Amino acid sequence: MKNINLIKDNIDNLTGFWKTVGTPFLAFHKNDSIEYCKIENSGWPNKLWSKQDITSTDLTNIIQIEKNNSGLVIPYWDIFGSNSNELLEQNSFEIKNEQVGMFLKLKQKFTLQNQLTFKKVTNEEDAKIWADVYPNAFGYVICKEILIQDYQNVHFYLVKFEEKPIGTFMLYQTGNDMGIHGVGVIPEMRRKGYAEEIMKFAMNISVDLNAETAHLQASAMGKAIYNRLGFEDLFLIKNYILNSNI
Repeated sequence: MKNINLIKDNIDNLTGFWKTVGTPFLAFHKNDSIEYCKIENSGWPNKLWSKQDITSTDLTNIIQIEKNNSGLVIPYWDIFGSNSNELLEQNSFEIKNEQVGMFLKLKQKFTLQNQLTFKKVTNEEDAKIWADVYPNAFGYVICKEILIQDYQNVHFYLVKFEEKPIGTFMLYQTGNDMGIHGVGVIPEMRRKGYAEEIMKFAMNISVDLNAETAHLQASAMGKAIYNRLGFEDLFLIKNYILNSNI
């Protein structure tokens, strides 16, 4: 498969991020080839994943973990060419949504329009504001305790327009790779070019931190912005949940 190293870097950054934020809460677990993280009172990360192809042996393990930890989302990396996601679909898992893993080689900084102000979260007061803004943009909660526990390992940024908090983003670095996560703008401030401005600022920070490649996982809503900025597709992610009727 083309870009196999870039795909690995993308997945390693994403899963490393989940592991990092889960560890202070004793919420990260590994069971054979399966890893998962569920933080109580938070809608994120709450994921179950394997960096290997899913096998029928894994499936029993996955179902048991899911039943003991309701609400875990399983990201299936569509990179193995085996259609092993059919094992999930045949056992009461259904697709919640899809994303596209993307990358961009960082070569130079972007020019900003300076309409927005950016504040790195370093205290509990700003963590609370960030945690209040995030669900307005995404529809689920990241509790402020996650920010408070992980200031040293994750760059959390609050975005403001005319002193009003309107958006968020997170940066998580692994080696020369920078993962850009949680880029969101509250609904009433969308379609004004702010998400693109946030991305440019995030990539400029990444250059300052000596990252060589930016990675992200794009939703359908954000993908056009990332394409405009030069990001390229790597692989498809199908996010599965266990049918609630099971």
